[in-house]
Amino acid sequence: MGKPTGFIEYERQGNEETGAKERIRNFNEFHLPMSEEERRTQAARCMDCGVPFCQSGMMIGGMASGCPLNNLCPEWNELLYTGNYEHALGRLMKTNNFPEFTSRVCPAPCEAACTCGINDAPVTIKENEHAIIEYGYEHGLMDPKPPKVRTGKTVAVIGSGPAGLAAADQLNQRGHSVTVFEREDHPGGLLMYGIPNMKLDKSVIQRKIKIMEDEGIVFRVNVNVGTDITAEELRQTYDRVVLACGASRPRDIKAAGREAEGIYFAVDYLKRVTKHLRDPEYTDHISAKDKNVLVIGGGDTGNDCVGSSIRQGAKSVVQMEMMPKPPAERPETNPWPEWPKVLKTDYGQQEAIAIFGSDPRVYETTVKEFIPDDKGKLKQVKCVRLAWTKDEKTGRMNSSEIPGSEYVMDVDLVFIAAGFLGTEEYVAKDFEVKLTDRMNVETKAGEYRTNQKDVFTAGDMHRGQSLVVWAIREGREAARAVDQDLMGYTNLN
Repeated sequence: MGKPTGFIEYERQGNEETGAKERIRNFNEFHLPMSEEERRTQAARCMDCGVPFCQSGMMIGGMASGCPLNNLCPEWNELLYTGNYEHALGRLMKTNNFPEFTSRVCPAPCEAACTCGINDAPVTIKENEHAIIEYGYEHGLMDPKPPKVRTGKTVAVIGSGPAGLAAADQLNQRGHSVTVFEREDHPGGLLMYGIPNMKLDKSVIQRKIKIMEDEGIVFRVNVNVGTDITAEELRQTYDRVVLACGASRPRDIKAAGREAEGIYFAVDYLKRVTKHLRDPEYTDHISAKDKNVLVIGGGDTGNDCVGSSIRQGAKSVVQMEMMPKPPAERPETNPWPEWPKVLKTDYGQQEAIAIFGSDPRVYETTVKEFIPDDKGKLKQVKCVRLAWTKDEKTGRMNSSEIPGSEYVMDVDLVFIAAGFLGTEEYVAKDFEVKLTDRMNVETKAGEYRTNQKDVFTAGDMHRGQSLVVWAIREGREAARAVDQDLMGYTNLN
């Protein structure tokens, strides 16, 4: 424990942010780091609990409580407080391959389970992590460290999202020769084209990919496995294959008029925005400038669409959610250390409030019809209010339309951010791996080997849509399983 009385003496203080009206002028990251002295003060608030729930990674009530990577938060908080950044970095990297990603995009289940949070604000674990990893880059501690000995074994990783990158990084560190295949033009998966720049600047991804290349990992981009190269070719060329293609099949909205022009899946919109930012001459661009925008879905991806639309100069933005509005504080049925099911006003919603004067979110509402003009372009949507009731037999909540509650909105663009329905089938079919009813690759519980010899899986393709930290954990554990299979033993964590 760095400072035994730190949690009593100091209040939580987060990083400052660029004001909403200023930051929407660009797609830059907008969190401003505090001084080293201030950061060490925040690290001093860590209690070094006898039972550190922050690093537990347990599933409670179907949601993560504590860090799924089992990050050694108390250890590196103490090292940060004492100014021992180099050792803090070592303890951080022991469990997390990519703190530069997680410290920007993770919703911080570690902080939700922080013991300080029972009666006070939790420790700024996520920001402390960010300070440590960026110190490492600034002081030359993240230079490439290629393995000194190669095993002669080869592994193909299909997909370069966080699970694929984690598996590749671990296997390469072990000495295996790893090739990562990515169908897009740059590695990163949803980190690159599913998360906007203001949350994760793409230079951060490129910085890490360069290190991984210098350590010996080969990245083959613009290669669509299952189309450009077959599963059989890969299995003949490589000793083992890891499938980490994500859960990128988006859930659609089934309503009349769905074929109207101007309706896009959120992931497609965000990808095109990022591609245009990387290359202003990119032609397949979607712009919300001077448009009335409706975002369907209340999660993080929906919020990213809100923030991106505002930066493009949208005329208005509404974010629609079928579920009831969450409470402002934890109900008794949602105690610590469960993930808090409370209202969160994220950066996009904050910006909408600043620009348009009101929260963009509407709850217990859904689209009943998309209304096009005579040229087929979307001009309006018909919405209806919902009522939720509990089924006494099953305990499930069911919705029904409220009679007479229909209304029409003027809308030019719709972005559907309603979640995902599992992996795309073509890669799974090519490898002939079994899928579950939820369209995830099937394995035995707690394992990563598929029904096909020498083929493993990890990440959202294996567990379904989830957090970046879960994907990294799965990638690490799949790498361990592959290494064990190749060598007969493993020393990977």
